[in-house]
Amino acid sequence: MSVPEQSEDGRANRRAVLAALGGVTSVGSLAGCTRNATDSVDVLSAGSLATTFEDHVGPAFEKETGIALHGEYYGANAVMRMVEDRTKHPDVIVSADATLLRDRLYGEFTDWDVTFASNSLGIGYNANTEFGRRLDGGEPWYDLALETDEGDLAISDPNLDPLGYRAVQAFELAKAEHGLDSFRDRLLQTVYEEPEEPQLLAGVESGSRAGAVIYRNMAVDHELPFFEFPDEYNFADPELADHYATVTYTTDEGYTVEGRPILYNATVNNEATTPDAGCRLVQFLIDNPNVLVDAGLTVGDKVPRPAGNVPNEMEL
Repeated sequence: MSVPEQSEDGRANRRAVLAALGGVTSVGSLAGCTRNATDSVDVLSAGSLATTFEDHVGPAFEKETGIALHGEYYGANAVMRMVEDRTKHPDVIVSADATLLRDRLYGEFTDWDVTFASNSLGIGYNANTEFGRRLDGGEPWYDLALETDEGDLAISDPNLDPLGYRAVQAFELAKAEHGLDSFRDRLLQTVYEEPEEPQLLAGVESGSRAGAVIYRNMAVDHELPFFEFPDEYNFADPELADHYATVTYTTDEGYTVEGRPILYNATVNNEATTPDAGCRLVQFLIDNPNVLVDAGLTVGDKVPRPAGNVPNEMEL
């Protein structure tokens, strides 16, 4: 798997474009992003970024700033609910679905965010299972998936997590793409829905489960082989946004989600205990695409991208 290298010139060019769109490149002061001394920052993040933050971002951020990152990781729907219910009080909130964060948190908890990376959907699998061996042999993944026993393949819980509802949407798009009758419904009768996204790959790594529908960075994190879905249903191509939007999923809470490209965004909670550290962490995500690329994420020309009333202090 190869990823494009990020250049300083490219990042500078993106910053110039973003500044024209409303991002501000001068460091100033703003309520909610003051520079008080602190030694830690609390992050509540989508579970697919657990290893990204714990093994890559956190150590690099602490080395540069002296600020320790304390992270908790859940499905992004659950993250939003915890913030709304105030059962968690993070400084920084990170979502695997940029629109989800804006729909749920804008107004009361924030009025801005920065999209900082993208990703791709596919299957992380154990190469020593029959499924893995046959997939490596070139057999269509969708034929193999229909032959698996109950629980051999896993998805994240679609009512808790964008990774889960994207898996369901991918099944629907694959059905149309490959002419597969009742493909989505047949798969949903056999796949295991994992409620704890960070645990999604535990069975795959042990060999007790053949594979799981995951993001590309998760396969990199766990050093697993990864079969990337075609562009038509991997949710990685912004040019196919209209095509992705032809499928929807409605969660148990009644939130209806159209298919859309995978975009990670971050914001600082209006109720943050250490908003200064929160802003420094978001700035770190903007300034260090190499750390994200090393973790298996994609950082292209379309990110970072601001939305809402981004604080003057943020350098985009």
